[in-house]
Amino acid sequence: MKIACFNINGIKARIGALSDWLEEADPDVALLQEIKSIDENFPRSHFEDMGYTVETHGQKSFNGVAILSKLPLEDVTFGLPGDDVDEQARWIEATVVDKRAVRVCGLYLPNGNPVPGPKYDYKLAWMERLYARAQELLHSEEPFLMAGDYNVIPQDEDAARPEAWEKDALALPDSRAAYRRIVNLGLTDAFRTVEPGSGHYTFWDYQAGAWNRNDGIRIDHFLLSPQCADLLLECRIDKEVRGQEKPSDHVPVWVRLNA
Repeated sequence: MKIACFNINGIKARIGALSDWLEEADPDVALLQEIKSIDENFPRSHFEDMGYTVETHGQKSFNGVAILSKLPLEDVTFGLPGDDVDEQARWIEATVVDKRAVRVCGLYLPNGNPVPGPKYDYKLAWMERLYARAQELLHSEEPFLMAGDYNVIPQDEDAARPEAWEKDALALPDSRAAYRRIVNLGLTDAFRTVEPGSGHYTFWDYQAGAWNRNDGIRIDHFLLSPQCADLLLECRIDKEVRGQEKPSDHVPVWVRLNA
């Protein structure tokens, strides 16, 4: 089972780039972030014609997450529990069924800038809710993963120029501590399992020639439960996608599971 996550930075602008990547990479499941579309306007039929079941949790002009799956989906839920008044579309869950069932959670974690301020407070509160949801899922003792744009640079080695991010919400000590707290529940950073070294990034800003200078950061992550980590065969970053026509500022990350 090949599962990918990809912050596409707008489905309207990126439908061509996304479709090309789907045809080439052929994931069984793609967890999308920043679709920037209400559910009714998402080009569902286009992806259904490519063989995918489509589930979206959209929002006008901002945020928005989706699941594209060639495998059966069960028990699809929308929104991260813990705040009934939170209207931002940042979380989607479903159980994917193949040789065995795997619970997949697609997330778009808040950016948090500028700091200090309400946006950073919201980021940390959202991460506390994420911690609680991870605890709940762990209690089920079933394979699950939480993947997407975490907007967290876990360590200095995850940035080409860590000094440039010291005062940014993505790398502040409280952001990193909240991320580590989630991982320390017993989750596995899939990419770091297969590639412990530096120089691997998933995001390059559109400004200042960041892509050409490889001035990137790693903020798109797969966190796997112990039962899911036991199924991990490989994890890769499709870096070359960033150099193609009309790219997102993020690139896909994917895992292959023995499931």
